[in-house]
Order: sequence, then C-alpha cells, then structure tokens
Amino acid sequence: MNGEKVTGRETNRPGELKVAVPPKNKPERIGELEMYRLILDSIHNGVMVTDAQGYVTHFNKPYGQFLGVDTEAQIGRHCTEVIENTRMHIVARTGRAEINQSHGIKGQKMVVQRIPIKKNDRVVAVFGQVMFKDVRDVNKLAHNLSVLKSKVRLYEQELISLRTTRYTLDSIVGTSRSIRELKEEAARAASGILPVLITGESGTGKELFAQAIHSSSPRRTKPFVRINCAAIPKDLLESELFGYETGAFTGARSEGKPGKFELARGGTVFLDEIGDLPTEMQPKLLRVLEEKEFERVGGTSVIKADFRLLAASNQNLEQMMAQGGFRKDLYYRLNVIPIHIPPLRKRPEDILALIHHYLPLASDKDLAGRIRIDKRAERILLNHNWPGNVRELFNVTDRILHRLERETITPNALPLYLSHNRHKEPAKIGHGYLKEVLAQAEWDAITYALGMTEGNKSDAARLLGIHRTLLYKKLNKHLEAFPEQKDQIKL
Repeated sequence: MNGEKVTGRETNRPGELKVAVPPKNKPERIGELEMYRLILDSIHNGVMVTDAQGYVTHFNKPYGQFLGVDTEAQIGRHCTEVIENTRMHIVARTGRAEINQSHGIKGQKMVVQRIPIKKNDRVVAVFGQVMFKDVRDVNKLAHNLSVLKSKVRLYEQELISLRTTRYTLDSIVGTSRSIRELKEEAARAASGILPVLITGESGTGKELFAQAIHSSSPRRTKPFVRINCAAIPKDLLESELFGYETGAFTGARSEGKPGKFELARGGTVFLDEIGDLPTEMQPKLLRVLEEKEFERVGGTSVIKADFRLLAASNQNLEQMMAQGGFRKDLYYRLNVIPIHIPPLRKRPEDILALIHHYLPLASDKDLAGRIRIDKRAERILLNHNWPGNVRELFNVTDRILHRLERETITPNALPLYLSHNRHKEPAKIGHGYLKEVLAQAEWDAITYALGMTEGNKSDAARLLGIHRTLLYKKLNKHLEAFPEQKDQIKL
C-alpha cells in the first residue's frame, strides 16, 4: 500500500485501508459443533449418539479409551457393530427411554442410560451414556448413602438431645386433680406460640413445666435457652439477652457475641425469676415481644426475633404491679396463658407418688422396687407442711436412703424435724384444753379438705363425710370465733 508498512492501527489517510487488530486477550471463537465435541470429550464416562437408524454420529474419547478402539473410526458405523449387546437402535425404534439399565460389555456389568431425542414427536437421535463402568460402583454408592443416612439420623438424635430439654409431660408426677389439670393445660399450651407465665412457690417445679411445654411443642428440636433474671448482674443482663457488637463496651469480645434471644432462634426462651427483671429492662423486653425484632448492644442492624417465650416467678407479680415494681403492660403480655402450680401442702396425695418416682432415680432400681413405707412413716410424711415443696421432698428422700438399713422406711429413717411437732408435749393443760384441741383438729381437717379440693365445698364435704350444709355451718362457726383464719381457706 504505497510502500508503507501496515501496522494494524487505524488510519484516516485518504486511500489507505483501515485495519483493526483484535485485542490480545480476546477469547478464541469456537464453532458450535466444535464446542459440542469438546463437551462430549470432557464427559468422564462414555457417551455415544446415534441417528434414528442406529448409526453412530458422535463417540467421545473416554468411551474409545475404555473400549480400546479408535474413536474417529466408529463414526458412521452401526451401533451393533461398535457396542456389544447395545439397545440404542431399539430405543430409536420404540422411542422409550431406558434409564439406569444394566449392560454387559467385555464381561463387565455396567449401568447405562439411553434417551431418545425427539423433534416434532419423531425420534431423530438417541443419546447413550455409561453412568457407572462397574455395577459394583452402584453398590458402593448405595452403601455409602446408607451409611450417610444412618449418620444423619444419629446426628439428628444427638442434636435433639443436646439442644432440647431433659423433661417431658411424662416427667410431671402426681395423682392430684390439680396436677392432672395442669398437665392438660400445659399440653394445650405446647401446641401454640403464645407466651406462658408459670407461677408458684420455690421448689414446685416451674422449670419442669417449662421444659415439658417446650419438649411437646413443634419447636422441640430447636434450642431451649434458660435465663435466670436474678442470677445475672443487672449491668450484664441486656448484653446477655440481646448480644453485643464489636467494641460495644469495655471488656467486650473483639468479634462481638450473640445474645440469648439470637441463640434461641426457632426455639424457646425461658425467663426464670421474671419478677427480678430490672425495671429498665422491662420495656425493652416488651418491645421484643410486640415488634418481634431487636438490635444487639452497640449495633444498628435489626435482627428478627423467632422464639417462643416462657416465664416463671415465685413472686406475686400483681402485688409488685400495685407497688410499681413490675410494668402492667409487660405483665399482661406475659400472662397470656397462666399456669399456677400449687404448693405440695395443697396436694398431699402427690407426696407418696413423688417419693416412689424419685427412689429409682436416687438409688439402685432393684432396691427401689423393694422399698416400702410403713403407715407411721406415711402419716408423718403426709402431715408435714413441706415449705420447700418438691425440692425439699427429694432432699428428704436422699437423706432417707442414706440412713436406710432395711427395705422398709420407718419413722426412725426420717429426719427428726419432720416428726418434731408431732411428739411435742402440750405446754399447758387447763380448763377447756380438750375443747380447744378438738376445735383445732376440726379446723385443721376442714382446711386440709378444702386445700385438697382447691376450695370446692361440695367435694370437701364429701371428703370429710358430712353434708355440705354442715360444712358451711362449721366454717361460719370457726370464722366467727377466729376471723383472722379467713385467709387460710378459699371461700
């Protein structure tokens, strides 16, 4: 071109040819057919394609290497001449796919698939592929899958046992009507997502009920996170509940820390001793319950709350509300499903059942099955007030087993304080003493019967063996003489 060297750069000089050099890194263009050939040759196992008459149109290199034949030489030959026992031409004729079929080649069983390729409902080709070069590979794979399934089941069971609770509804022992009704109420509560407030004296088994509700709920495979509001210092409670971000406060972990609400995602949070929740934390908990979201301490991102809340208290929250120690709005948000566990002295029929339940847990099971309680020891156990409730009862059972020398529990095996008041001599005997003793015994029997029947006068009269009218007369007589005793019974 006029003797000038073409450099490949564009020029605007008149009469010159414009030449553009492609970028050095531009990928090489590959034809569509060439691309398909490369793809087929890259498939690890053998692949063969025939036309509708069974003649080979494609044959990949791995298949040729496996069979020990020239790949290119197989093109155009009929499939029956290339592969022994082939059914590619049969699939072309029937149009029905054959998936994961056994195929013998060179004395070796393989697993293959043959798929008809159709256009306008007519077979135009058949795609064949070796899935497993040795049928024993299928057995190995099936064995490995079986082993993996077994491991998954094992891990699931371990995960459930680690993340969930120790107690179920069957762990709640008692024959009294109040316990039977509470178990029914707990079972109903377990099926929902509403907050539950469990109240009762210390030692009555509030956490036992909380765990039983969780383990019977759809969330049982998720975490059960317990937080004792009285045990965590007030300054740390917020970070324990909500977690914190990096550098949120002095002494915080550099990577931050998720809170209990975050760890319980999908599960249950049990706030024990909710009455000890600091007043400044109460509105923050209320916000989480109402808006279903929270932020870590020092954080800005919103975390969705996905947990079911159970709370427990041995304090009178209604009295605390009246004194300004507990927010009314939080109380009503928590107390959607109330469960009140009566003290053991109000359900003495559960005492022996609890002892017999605990004996195998605290001693040798064979020995526990032979242990008997004589009538004198039974009376002492039944007449004790049990201020420590079930926790005290189990403590006493441990002490009995420690001192037990035979297979019968007698008064001598019981702690002395249980029978101390029964053997105490009267301080003074004088005029009218017997009348006072009889009156006190009658009052004790009435209050005992009312306690066992949860204040039901008809049931209490039936238990005492008297008419309901007579029970009302005796109640009125005692309350007129001793009005201060009115708070001892349910009227």
